[in-house]
Amino acid sequence: MKRNALLLMLLLGAGMLPHAEAADENEFKMELEIGPAWQSRNDARIPNRTGTDFSLRNIQGSGPFAAARVSMDYAIAPKHEFRLLLAPLTIQSTGELNQPVFFDGTGFAVGPGIKARYEFNSYRLTYRYRIYAGNRWAWKLGVTGKIRDAKIELSSSTASAAYTDLGFVPLVHLDGEYKISDRWKFHLNVDGLGAPQGRAVDFLLQTRYNLSRKWTIGAGYRMLEGGADVDDVYTFAWLHYATVSLSYAF
Repeated sequence: MKRNALLLMLLLGAGMLPHAEAADENEFKMELEIGPAWQSRNDARIPNRTGTDFSLRNIQGSGPFAAARVSMDYAIAPKHEFRLLLAPLTIQSTGELNQPVFFDGTGFAVGPGIKARYEFNSYRLTYRYRIYAGNRWAWKLGVTGKIRDAKIELSSSTASAAYTDLGFVPLVHLDGEYKISDRWKFHLNVDGLGAPQGRAVDFLLQTRYNLSRKWTIGAGYRMLEGGADVDDVYTFAWLHYATVSLSYAF
């Protein structure tokens, strides 16, 4: 199901490409972003009504943990773009429980030797429209379809349990740039939306430098925050990234 959902997103994006005229000579852009991530919050209660509140951060520590993501932008017309993003994230470590935990139908005792695994893989397809382009500022507004592939797993020498969650999440997309000089600029990028059942926010602020007409490097801060509070599950996480990126336009 996960592979089919991702394939559908790819096909939807690819199917629209031949029907539009390219915006300029650099109609494609590929970007790789890497850097350490820290978690300041990662709480879970599964099932929501009968499970035990526990903190994955207390078991795994705050970090840093390795993280990376890759994206591709395609300009189909002077003001219209599609963006495909692949953002996997896995945090796994062994620690201890300071309280008994009932998780996903399984009991875990107090003590060391608890392995905790947290996965939050995000696959997104974005359409965005350039609403403003001036001498300094440029703004794009759009919508994002996100496939969320999440997993929380606890295991010890005597017990093991895992909860997986695969779902679709619509988000609002905002992208902005401020041109400092011919080579330097600030970059802002946000995917986010909130509802009574939960929220999701992915926020990036970077300084970028154009090495050439094709190559750009960047460095900055990313914040990923959100979760769900529904009948089956309660999970909320807050992660912070120190990012370094490299992009190539062609």
